[in-house]
Amino acid sequence: MTLSCNSSHKKDVAEPSTNSIKPNIVVIYLDDLGYGDLSSYGATGLQTPNIFALAKDGIKFTNAYASSATCTPSRYALLTGVYPWRNKKAKILPGTAPLLISTEQQTLPKFLKKQGYQTGIVGKWHLGLGTGIVNWNERVSPGPNEVGFEESYILAATQDRVPTVYIENGNVVGLDKNDPIQVSYEENFDGEPTAISNPEMLSMKWHHGHNNSIVNGIPRIGYMKGGESAKWSDIDMADHFLQKAQTYVKSHKEKPFFLYYAMQQPHVPRTPHPRFSGRSGLGPRGDVILEADWCIGEFIKTLETEGLLENTLIIFSSDNGPVLNDGYYDDAVEKLGDHDPKGGLRGGKYSIFEAGTRVPFITYWKGKIEPGVSDAIVCQMDLLASLSTLIGAEDTSTDSKNILNALLGTSQKGRDHLIIEATGKTALRSGDWLYIPAYDGKNFREEVGIEVGNFPFEQLYNLMEDKGQTNNLANSNLEKLAEMNTLFIELRGKDYNKGVKEVIFQ
Repeated sequence: MTLSCNSSHKKDVAEPSTNSIKPNIVVIYLDDLGYGDLSSYGATGLQTPNIFALAKDGIKFTNAYASSATCTPSRYALLTGVYPWRNKKAKILPGTAPLLISTEQQTLPKFLKKQGYQTGIVGKWHLGLGTGIVNWNERVSPGPNEVGFEESYILAATQDRVPTVYIENGNVVGLDKNDPIQVSYEENFDGEPTAISNPEMLSMKWHHGHNNSIVNGIPRIGYMKGGESAKWSDIDMADHFLQKAQTYVKSHKEKPFFLYYAMQQPHVPRTPHPRFSGRSGLGPRGDVILEADWCIGEFIKTLETEGLLENTLIIFSSDNGPVLNDGYYDDAVEKLGDHDPKGGLRGGKYSIFEAGTRVPFITYWKGKIEPGVSDAIVCQMDLLASLSTLIGAEDTSTDSKNILNALLGTSQKGRDHLIIEATGKTALRSGDWLYIPAYDGKNFREEVGIEVGNFPFEQLYNLMEDKGQTNNLANSNLEKLAEMNTLFIELRGKDYNKGVKEVIFQ
C-alpha cells in the first residue's frame, strides 16, 4: 500500500495526545452517498467544492469502508465499534423498532463523555428507540441520550418512514398533546389517506414500498395519524439540521465536544430546498448532494468564525454505497447521464460488491493533518479505538482497531483485515484481496436495479488490479482462495460460521 502525501519523513507510530486541551471531534455522515458522487473522488457531473476543499487539505482515503452496505448496521458499527453481523437485529429497522444498542454497551460518545467531552447528535438516528411499543406523546426512552449523547436532535428513522417528526432529547418537537401521534407498521388507521387510496394527494410518485401514509404530499413507509403541528417540512430539513449543528458548536465551544452530524442526503425522498432544485441537472438526487455540500461549507464557516477550526478533527463519510431508484420516481435514473455514483466500482447499496461498502472518507484537521491521498484500509468501526488513542485513553473491548496513524496521515498502514456485510451476508477484505463465499439467492435486486453479489460459487478478486471486480480468480488461484477462506472462517469465529464451507485445497 502507498500513501501519496508528504509523510515519508514522519514516524510510523502516532503518540497519544498529551495536550491539556483535547481536540473537538466532528463526524459528518451522509446517507447513501456513493464512492463516485463527489468531485474530490473523480465525479465530473457534480461539483462539490466544499467537500473537495476538505479532501484537498486533508487525507482522502481510497480504500475506506462502512461496515455494511445498509444504514442501520453501519451506524451501529460506527457508534459501538462492533461488527454488525455479531448482532442479528442489526438490519434496516422500521420506525417503531426498539433501541438496537444496549444501554450497557460501550459506545463512542459514552467513551468520549467519560474523558470530559460534551457529546451531541444532530440528524438521522435509525438505531431504534424505546424498549417496545413507543408512546410518541411522552418522552421516548431509551434512545441516543441513554447511550452516551448528552444532547440529541434527531429524526427517529429515515426521511421516508413515519413518524415524520423531530425528536429532541427524547421528546417530539412541537407536539400538541390534543392531537396525539399514533404509529403503526402493520395496518392503517381508519379514514387515514394512503398513496393507494388517495393518489391525487401525491406530489411525489412511489415506485416500490412507499405507498402508506402521505405527509407533505410524499407517500411514506408505515402509517401515522395525528401530530400535525409536529410534522417536519421536508424541503427545510437540511437547513434545519444545519442550524442545529451550528448552534451546538457555538454553545459548546468552551469545552471539547464530539458532534455526530448525521445528514439525511441523498437518501429518499430527495427533497431539495428550492434554492437547489434543478441546479445539478441530475434531478433531485444530484440537487440534494449539492445542498449537502453547501451545508457542509456553511458548517465549516461556523467552526472558523467561532475560532474552532484549528482544534477540530473533522471526519467525513457515508453510511453505505449509492442507489438511484430506492422507492420513488424522481428522475435519478433518467437524468443520470455520464455521472457514475459507484465511481467505477461494482454493485451499490445492499451489495456485497465493493460499491456497497467502499465509501468516501476524509479526515481534516487544519494545521495538524498534512494533505494527501491514502490507500490504507480504514473502516468507520475503528473510530472508537482510534479516537480514544488520540485523546490519551484506550479501548480494547470491541472489534474497533486503532488506525489513528492512518487517519492522521502519519502512517501508510491501516487495517490488515476487514469483514464487510450486506443484508446478512459477509465477505473478507484482506490486503489487496476480496473473498466472497458462495451464497444462495438472487444476484440482482430488481426493484433497485443493483447487483448484490449472491452467487452459488466463491469469488476472489485482486482489487488493486481489478477495481471493478470483473475477473473472478477463485478457480485460477486456488492457493489464495484457500488462504482467504481459512482466514475468513477464523475471523468470523465458530459462532458465526453456519453455512460457510471450508475450501479444500487440491
